[in-house]
Amino acid sequence: MKKQLIYVTALTAALGLISAAMAFGNLGHRKEECAGNICIVDNGGISPSKLPRHGKAPVTARLIGEIKTRDGSHPPAAQTLEIDVDRTIDVDAVGLPVCKASQLEARSSSVARHACSDAIVGAGTAEVEVAFPEQAPFSSTGPLLLFNGGVRGGTTTFLLHAYVDVPAPTAIVMKATVTHIHRGRFGLHLATRIPRIAGGAGAATAFELKVGRRFTYRGKKKSLLVAGCPTGSWITKGHVSFADGTNLGLTHVFTCTPVG
Repeated sequence: MKKQLIYVTALTAALGLISAAMAFGNLGHRKEECAGNICIVDNGGISPSKLPRHGKAPVTARLIGEIKTRDGSHPPAAQTLEIDVDRTIDVDAVGLPVCKASQLEARSSSVARHACSDAIVGAGTAEVEVAFPEQAPFSSTGPLLLFNGGVRGGTTTFLLHAYVDVPAPTAIVMKATVTHIHRGRFGLHLATRIPRIAGGAGAATAFELKVGRRFTYRGKKKSLLVAGCPTGSWITKGHVSFADGTNLGLTHVFTCTPVG
């Protein structure tokens, strides 16, 4: 079947929903927030949860989430997302190989992996539900790959590649930015615009993504993600907009264990 490409160049790795899960927290710390008929569930986190009171240590994030409706109907598609992340968490991709969007366009997961294997920083799966008029909704699950898209100034770009049947095999490439900010207790700003799936009939409904990368740059060992725990907690705050006009606010406070 013909491979279709939905590629978004407007503005962090699923399909928009992934970035929402960048609300890092202890694994298994489930949080559900709703607006009207729409709910977002976040059950991800980082490990280890015991982190330095002073400074930061390497961590790995496991992002697990779900978009659903209170009445069980097909959810509207998410369109944009912005989240501020506590300054106790940081991203550093300087020195990592870079992947270009053109290397991922209209390619299956295996081909994309081969094209940019040295730039992969995360992997997992995503579920998309499609509801065409006068047809019962159907779901498709496919692999997710997160690639380093490069660092410029204080902004890191990530490219998320998903390959799902909606209804034909479709490559979805999404660009997300993570920018260093100084806004109270927040130190990172995540932003993304979500592509239309199946002409607007599709919506991301679930995902799981493991993110992390240890590497060496100029003789120094580094980690893509680092975190500290100076106060025993951190917070994320943002919002997601949906195609039906709903704007869902996201605020999540997490606990950690200070060491040292």
